This record gives sequence, C-alpha cells and structure tokens, in this order.
Amino acid sequence: MTPLDEIEDSSAPLIEHLAELRSRLIRSLLAFVAGMVVCFTVWNPIFDFLTRPLCAAMATRGQEDCGLILIALQEGFFVAVSISMLGGLVLAFPVISYQMWRFVAPGLYKSEKGAFLPFMIASPFMFFLGASFAYYVVTPLAFDFFLGFQQPGSLVEGPDAETAVAGIAFQGSAQAYLALTIKFIVAFGLCFQLPVLLTLMGKAGLVSAKGLGSVRKYAVVAILLLAAVATPPDVVSQVILFTVVYGLYEVSILLVARVEKKREARLRAEGLWVEDEDEDDEEAVK
Repeated sequence: MTPLDEIEDSSAPLIEHLAELRSRLIRSLLAFVAGMVVCFTVWNPIFDFLTRPLCAAMATRGQEDCGLILIALQEGFFVAVSISMLGGLVLAFPVISYQMWRFVAPGLYKSEKGAFLPFMIASPFMFFLGASFAYYVVTPLAFDFFLGFQQPGSLVEGPDAETAVAGIAFQGSAQAYLALTIKFIVAFGLCFQLPVLLTLMGKAGLVSAKGLGSVRKYAVVAILLLAAVATPPDVVSQVILFTVVYGLYEVSILLVARVEKKREARLRAEGLWVEDEDEDDEEAVK
C-alpha cells in the first residue's frame, strides 16, 4: 500500500465522524428550536412563574402590585424570546444529552460506558438542583435585599416643604428582571456541576483528592472571584454562592477519594496495583 493510500484510508473515518457529528448537532438544534416554539406559545405562564419570588418579596413588604414595565417598545418581544430560549434549552436538554451519548458511546469500551453513563444522568439532575436552589432560596433573599432600598415619599406644603422626603419606589423593567433571574438560575445550575466534573476527572485520573486538597486555598480565591462575577453586586447572593460552591468543592474531594479507593481495590484484586514511591517513603518515615 502506498503512502497516499494510507492517508486516504485514515481520512475516511475522520470524514465519517464529522458527518456523524453534524447529524447529531442538527438533531440537537432541531430539538432546541422545537422547544423554543413550544415555550413561545406559553411564555406568559412561564414569566408569571419566574416573577413569583419578586411578588412574594414585595407582598411581605405590603406592596401588592408587583407589575413590571416595558421601557422599550420591542422589550416585550425580547422577553418572550428570552423565555423561549431558556425553556427550549430545558426541554431539549434530554435530546441533546442523548445525541452526545450516541456520538461518544461507540468509541467507549463496555466498562467505560458503564462508568460514563451515571455522569450523564447526574449532570442534568445537579443542574436542576442548582436552578431550584437559586429560585426557591437565593432569589427571594436577594430580591428582599434589593427592595430594602425603597423609601416612602412625603408631600409637605407651606413652610415645612423643606422637610419633604423624595420617595424611592421600585418600577422594574421586565427585561432587566428576567435577565437577573436567569443569571441567578444559570449561575447556580452550572456551579452545581462541580462535583460531577471533578468526580469524572478523578475517574479519568486527571485529578486526585490529595491534589485538590493541596490547592484548597487557591480554590477559595477562585470561588470568591466566581461569586463576584456570576452574581449581582450584593453581599447576600455572593456569600450564598461562595458557601455553596465551596461546600460542593469539599464534597468533590470526598467523591474523588471514594473513586480512588474503588480503583485501588479493583487493581489490587487484579494484581495490577503499583505502590506509589511517595507513599512508601511516608510509611518508612512513620
């Protein structure tokens, strides 16, 4: 076989993989568009659901009217589109995950499939858990904090007019409120992926529990920066995000350690385990 024939034979599988990837991406995109269309038809109930934390926070302050306003003429349309995109992604996520799995699965061994599939299931579960935590816990506290900067105004006529107080009342933009709420939900949903990601990396041998523990102080700094960037500039949401993500980091260390113990036990049973020289030196010192 000539070198040219070898190049052509090696390029053929690559073209097949690219064609397979294109078909999987097209199916995922179609599912996303279909989910968007469905959500666009019912965007009003979804918007009502997303405004419940705001209405509840305002009701506790005696403000019954929690209506939002449209500042720009086209703002209502973009609110509907934003809700449709978020809802379309949620509805299409199972299809997208399935297409990813079908693309990756043929290249995995049977044992690798069994190891990878639980993470495919845990990932959406953890995202929805983080999104629910943001919706039911974080947003009520954050919105109550923001609404605390309102003040009632007073109208005084005559010589006492100088003592009049300017009122500060919340008249929120629908698009700005929606963007803030989605930012909370997506930020916490993605942060809850940390245990899944680090455990998967630990199973692949890319990280270790000892290594994650040794860089804990750097992880704290990184989490602080993440909390400052991913959430609005209020102390409540930043402290909550930092506490949650740092807790997930510690949980990830425990999960990686558990994965390492299982791998060590399996390799010992097969007679393939090789003692680490550093561990031998530490045991000799002890």
